[in-house]
This record gives sequence, C-alpha cells and structure tokens, in this order.
Amino acid sequence: MVQNKKAALELSMTTIVVLVLAMSMLILGLVLVKTIFSGAKYNVEQMNQKVEDEIGKLFTEDKMIVVYLADNKADITQGDDYGVAFGVKNQVRGVQDASKFKYEVTMAENDCKIKDKEAMSWIRLGKEGNINLAPGQDKVWLVRFEIPETAPLCLIRYNIEIKADGTFYTSESFDVSIQS
Repeated sequence: MVQNKKAALELSMTTIVVLVLAMSMLILGLVLVKTIFSGAKYNVEQMNQKVEDEIGKLFTEDKMIVVYLADNKADITQGDDYGVAFGVKNQVRGVQDASKFKYEVTMAENDCKIKDKEAMSWIRLGKEGNINLAPGQDKVWLVRFEIPETAPLCLIRYNIEIKADGTFYTSESFDVSIQS
C-alpha cells in the first residue's frame, strides 16, 4: 500500500512540472508574438511617415496636388493589391478659415475594353474622402487598388478631382498598368 502512495505522489509532481513548463512556454510565445507585431506596426508607421514626408517635399509653391508615383504610373500585377498615395495642399486665396476639401477618383479612359463600373470596382478603398484644411495645411490620402487575377493586361487612366467648399479646386490623373 505504501508503494501506491509514492507512485501517486510522483504522478502529481510530474503533472505540476508539465503544467509549469506549459505555462512558461505559453507566456514566452505570447511575448514573442507581441514583440513581432509591435515591430511590424512600427515599421508600417515609419513607412507611412516617410511617404507623407516625400509628398510634402514634392509640393512647390504653385502645386495644389501631387501624386506619389514615378511618371504618374502604377505597375500592378494581376492578383495583387497596391496603394497610390496623393496629397492636397490648401492654397485657397482670400480665405482665412479652413476650407472643406472633397476628393473623388473616377476612371478617365482605358484600353482594356472593360466598362467603367468594372474598372472602378478594382478600387477597394479611397474612392472618395473629405477633410477640413486650414490655409497652407496639406493632407495625404491613399487609394487602394485590388486587381483581380482575371483582369486583362492593359492601361487605365484614373482622375482625382478635388473640390474646395463645393467648387472645383484642382485635378490630377495617374495611370494603372496591369501586368502579368
């Protein structure tokens, strides 16, 4: 009878050791995941800040809108997503208060032989937006494209039209080249 108590005690000790090791591994795993995601979030925030800084550098005294693309062309592979950044600067003359800016992205033309509605459906986020900007202040927006794998290889021109307080302010166009 004494041997059974000893075996039961050893089984309990083994269970406790296994539980302690399992909890330690769980905690270490959670710390590792938190560290990885914190680093990734920091890197994304740094990249966003650098893009905004570069767009700020592109503004000249007479420029009201800039699109952050080489030659205003985005090369997007079928099945990929891609973001096009653009910035707007409030240069409304004779106004002391903030102006309400609204932008809208439309399709200007394409050589894809597809309907406007289909080309516009490839914009997942950022088709339109608005913000109040004080004189001299600028804002950066992002238009997120998601090109389906079945999209034809072609070139589409999109137009960004900006209105300030309901009246036309400026516009800019950029091209999306769909690659295989």
